[in-house]
Parts: sequence; structure tokens; C-alpha cells
Amino acid sequence: MRLRRLAAELRQLRKFAELTREQVNEQTGINVVTLYRIETARVRPQARTLTSLLDVYRVAEPKRTELRTLLKQSATRGWLHTFASDLPERYASYIEFESEAREVLNYECLFIPGLLQTERYARAAISGGDPELTREEVESRVDARMQRQGALTKEEPLKLWGIVDEAAVRRVVGGPEVMREQLDYLLTVTELPTVQFQVLPFDAGAHPGMTGSFVVMGFAEVVGPDIVYIDSQAGDLFLEEEADIARYNLTFTHLRAGALSPSASASLIAAATKDLDSR
Repeated sequence: MRLRRLAAELRQLRKFAELTREQVNEQTGINVVTLYRIETARVRPQARTLTSLLDVYRVAEPKRTELRTLLKQSATRGWLHTFASDLPERYASYIEFESEAREVLNYECLFIPGLLQTERYARAAISGGDPELTREEVESRVDARMQRQGALTKEEPLKLWGIVDEAAVRRVVGGPEVMREQLDYLLTVTELPTVQFQVLPFDAGAHPGMTGSFVVMGFAEVVGPDIVYIDSQAGDLFLEEEADIARYNLTFTHLRAGALSPSASASLIAAATKDLDSR
């Protein structure tokens, strides 16, 4: 994520200097392809390369120090490093992106969104979703999921808009006790001012989200373009093309319009809790 932020800064500086990549190549000797890869966060520039770019873009202090610090930080890892050996590479990448996101739009077909899960629900969902995981792998992923939730209560909290199919609320994951705890927690956590939560009821009929779950992550301009994340049995995908971002944003808009209001969704969740009590 720090590399994406540095890349975005360098792109903006070049455009502000009104230089093409070819012109930068003429003045610095940096290959056009290399410069493209730097500006799209494909590679981490060397310190001397960064200095050459800052010189040609006429970047003064304190911006120079800020970007040099960002370059150094791009080689370090945060709390996720603890779980690096146990988490799939794509999931680890997702967590890195999420930690830097400004807002997240999350639609789920069958599960409560990870950022809103209780520990026991998460454990049941993870182990049930992949029976081949070892106990240690399950616990590592549960711990990582619980760590992720700190994004909702940090100094500048992540804005989350979650929408789920009613199936996610009705499916009893982990047994009635675990599910009751999850639904009670859901009613509490969705009271946070930065969290919006809606349920698509069964009687809404067919809807655009029936093709599968997805996440749209929005970032501040200095970090980089938005990203769509899709998790499926065929593998995890990250989409960054403008057309893909626009399509999934439009899909989320349709889902939001067809779902119950947040207050009506809370009533449905409360009703589902009562159904569990009667079992």
C-alpha cells in the first residue's frame, strides 16, 4: 500500500511538471518501461532513482523527505507480518489494501461480512468453509480477522457499507448459540456512525448480487485507484480497471436500492434472533 501511495505521488508530480515519460527518460536516463512500472507500483524504485525523479520534478522540502520516508516504509510490514506464513498471499494482499482503504462497500451472499463477525462465528465460518485447514491455520485466520476489525474504531475509522442476502442472517453458522451471539453483535456494531448495514430480504426476488459476493475498496487519491475484490472457489481476483470499478459500484447501488433500510434490516435481524430463541 505504501508503494501504491508513492507511485500515485510520483505520477501526480510528473503530470504537475507537465512531462511525458519520454521526456523524463531524456533528462534522467530512466527507462520508459521502468518509469511506467514505478508509477503503477509494479516495482519499488531504488533510492537514487527516486532522487533523480525528485530532482527533475523540482520537488522541494519537506516533500522530498516525506517521499524518501515513504520509500523506506514501503519495505517494512505492519501487524500482518505476524500471520504472513499462514495466510494465502491474495488474502494477505486484501488485508493490506483494506488497512489503507478510506471506505469499503461489501456485499455478501452467505456470510456476515468479516469486519462484522464475532470470533466464534468467524471460527465456524472459516473451518466450515475449508475443511482441509489445520486447527493452527484456522486460528491464524481468525486472529487476523479480529485484528482487521480495528479499522472500524481507529482514529480515522474505515467507512463500511455492508449489504447481505437474508440467507447470511438466517443460515445458522456454528449452531444457534454462536449465531445468536453474532446477530446480537451485529445489532450493536452497526450502530457505529461509520457503519451502514442492510439486508436483502428473500421476497426481493432476483437481484444483481446473486452472481456472487464482492468488495469495492475506495482510497484517498494519493493512495491510488479503487479496487474490486472477488473471492471464489476459482481463486481470488483484484480488479482495477475503471470499467470494472464502475460496473461493481453500479451493482452495489442497485443492491442498496433493493435492500431494506438500515432500521428495517435491524428489525429483520431481531426477528431472526427470536426465531433462534424458539429452537
